[in-house]
Amino acid sequence: MNDATDWRKSERRRLIAEREAVPPGQRAGWAQRIDAHLQRGFPQLARGCVAFCWPYRGEYDARNLVLKLHQAGARIALPVVVASGSPLQFRQWTPDTPLLSGPLGIPYPGEQAPQLQPSHVLLPVVGIDAAGYRLGYGGGYFDRTLAALAASTATNTATAPLVIATGYELCRIASIDPQPHDMPMDWLVTERGLYRREAGRLTFQALP
Repeated sequence: MNDATDWRKSERRRLIAEREAVPPGQRAGWAQRIDAHLQRGFPQLARGCVAFCWPYRGEYDARNLVLKLHQAGARIALPVVVASGSPLQFRQWTPDTPLLSGPLGIPYPGEQAPQLQPSHVLLPVVGIDAAGYRLGYGGGYFDRTLAALAASTATNTATAPLVIATGYELCRIASIDPQPHDMPMDWLVTERGLYRREAGRLTFQALP
């Protein structure tokens, strides 16, 4: 184990503990603000195929938002671990979809659910740095998945999904010392508002 790996493990523990220490009511209020920012900043979500993650350990909870998007006509997907070291699959979710219990107890749709290609990915972060690189839980699944999606779209007419990181202001850090496998996010949305990745930096975007 090298110094960078040790640092990431320590920083991950610190950020998760800080996030979980926020009172649930305050996190719920932040989630409502993030919902509003996403709906205002990305109205196209209601017409797309949106992947989200079931909330884990105090993360932003996107379930209220995706239910509204589903009701508006969007297709919704959840990520599924199919094999260790492999990219994730995205399977369709509706409020009536039967869910199984996956790694860490996180629910996921079974094999009967159709596979989808998301146009947008709402991706929670443990931490995110000023250059838009995400600190996750250390499994590397989303980095592999986003790299595979980018590679597949480079060889056909499909469009790579827009990756929107979601989290709280307290998750923002100076740098994760990104490695070659780390994939930057296109946007970050927090309770404060929207940040767009421009020229390799996250820049706050004031909405009219």
